[in-house]
Amino acid sequence: MAMTAANRRYVLRTWIFMGAYIALNLGAMFDILDSVQPPGTWLLAAAVSAQIAGQIWATLAFIQESDEFVRALTAKRFIVASGVAMSLFSFWGFLESYAAAPHIPGWMIYPLFWVAFCFASPFIRSTRA
Repeated sequence: MAMTAANRRYVLRTWIFMGAYIALNLGAMFDILDSVQPPGTWLLAAAVSAQIAGQIWATLAFIQESDEFVRALTAKRFIVASGVAMSLFSFWGFLESYAAAPHIPGWMIYPLFWVAFCFASPFIRSTRA
């Protein structure tokens, strides 16, 4: 499968946003950012979240720039992955509330979404409902 201009832009944007996302999180995980105090911690949270928003924008831009088939296929995968991630995360939230399950931080819905996207993609190969 040939890589289109839309694919190349998507890959570049993904590398940029996810590279910054990983760098910021690694800095926090390895105590490089321990000296950061409020309001700097708020800015750090905003900076990490901005990378997530950027990646979502990159995906939506890829959908818009792609041909009709790829646009419909990617949008369908995106919607299914969103639904799966929200359902699973809500299920776990109810387990926390009703069954004393251990807490999972809210930001985990983002990696859960991409895991759901990866698992859904091989099975969603048609644009039909």
